[in-house]
Amino acid sequence: MDPSSAGAGGNSLASASCGDAQKRRVCYFYDPEVGNYYYGQGHPMKPHRVRMTHALLAHYGLLAPAKMQVLRPLPARDRDLCRFHSDDYVAFLRAVTPETQLDQIRSLRRFNVGEDCPVFDGLYAYCQTYAGASVGAAVKLNHGTHDIAINWSGGLHHAKKSEASGFCYVNDIVLAILELLKLHERVLYIDIDIHHGDGVEEAFYTTNRVMTVSFHKFGDYFPGTGDIRDIGYSEGKYYCLNVPLDDGIDDDSYQSIFKPIIGKVMEMYRPGAVVLQCGADSLSGDRLGCFNLSGKGHAECVKFMRSFNVPLLLLGGGGYTIRNVARCWCYETGVALGEELREKLPYNEYYEYFGPEYSLFVAASNMENRNTNKQLEEIKCNILDNLSKLQHAPSVQFEERIPETKLPEPDEDQEDPDERHDPDSDMVLDDHKPMGHSARSLIHNIEVKREITESETKDQHGKRLTTEHKGPEPMADDLGSSKQAPVSASSRIAEVPTPQPPRLLSPFLSGLRFCFIADDRLIATSVFNFKILLDH
Repeated sequence: MDPSSAGAGGNSLASASCGDAQKRRVCYFYDPEVGNYYYGQGHPMKPHRVRMTHALLAHYGLLAPAKMQVLRPLPARDRDLCRFHSDDYVAFLRAVTPETQLDQIRSLRRFNVGEDCPVFDGLYAYCQTYAGASVGAAVKLNHGTHDIAINWSGGLHHAKKSEASGFCYVNDIVLAILELLKLHERVLYIDIDIHHGDGVEEAFYTTNRVMTVSFHKFGDYFPGTGDIRDIGYSEGKYYCLNVPLDDGIDDDSYQSIFKPIIGKVMEMYRPGAVVLQCGADSLSGDRLGCFNLSGKGHAECVKFMRSFNVPLLLLGGGGYTIRNVARCWCYETGVALGEELREKLPYNEYYEYFGPEYSLFVAASNMENRNTNKQLEEIKCNILDNLSKLQHAPSVQFEERIPETKLPEPDEDQEDPDERHDPDSDMVLDDHKPMGHSARSLIHNIEVKREITESETKDQHGKRLTTEHKGPEPMADDLGSSKQAPVSASSRIAEVPTPQPPRLLSPFLSGLRFCFIADDRLIATSVFNFKILLDH
């Protein structure tokens, strides 16, 4: 079966050549320092793969201003991370170092930091970098200046509210989705990493504002969650979809289930934005994986989502055979841009990594596909049956807000923690000539006063030019502002933003615990062994 013709719902690009006539406005977030972080000797997670991806993009000519806007992200602040993570967990990540960790054994155990999620030099700066990029990308989509935003350093989907998990410390995906929810009534999250996207699913398990769909290996495999029977709870029932797969799934089998399910999801749910986690450990030959997808088969998911022409956030994730990861994400960047890339890799500083074939395309192997057509059909029918129980496109009431004409200088003590700074303060990476700024927020047309730091200058036309990065930059107010009506900040745990002031009743999630709100109280369900909590 031709993967490009499987399923229904979108106008998939007809071939692997990415031949969609309509161009997309794409922005790409990259910090040159991200490749310097090192989990430790023998650890499979290597941020260096993002630098290798960037090198391929540069030598394919995709970083040119005419192709896409290349941005260097501003680091996430404490309060940005605390929109989902607990204060004490963020404080721990900020303070712990390889030298001090032995004095914090209890905290290491409490926050699950250790062998899989080690303490390494620059840990907190690393979290700030990849989280800041994902939130910044979401802000760009909210402002309507771009159709697709990319952050290959993000997609760390296992992190929980108060603990690290599966090489993930901060859940940048949840933070980005919370940002998107400031503007969009509904956000769809799709996960094609071989591991179940447990951290994101858990964060939004009781809300219909976010639908999570995860395609993953299920069974005796980390993290052990993602049963097809896990469908959400309370208002989130049927808004959580899990597609459990077995070893060796190939391109045709994968697309035979991905496209019908996602096509139906798009029809029924009608999301305002889509977040696609492109974990590359589902590729054939991955060091920790057991699927058999080719690079083109993996990228077909990106093509399919691109075809719906809905704001799309592309994130990285797993991927532990780094020469395959870099090729995969380079090719998928080309797909996002609608660019056909030649198969033979251009010479680059990592050329020897890609021998002996020196091809852009990751090939599938001859491993056995343990997913029978009957099994896949049963899974598909089960998922589609759950989708049939949904109400079409649940709505959320939005209220108009009178736009402000000018914001005063920010006062750190008085700032609203639910506002973010102007997204245009994300720095244009100086690999190329500076690009002109996009228009101010198309939503409220607000003028935000910005400070120009010592590392910045202005040309005669008023464009911001950045030189050397000097570390965290002053922000007008956090990582970007997707303007919204005020919301309560009393609970920071997977609190779904809503433009209905003055107070927010939202899912409260912690660890593997779930609850719902009734009669103005946060009531624990006995099924999950909750204590009764009073909502302030």
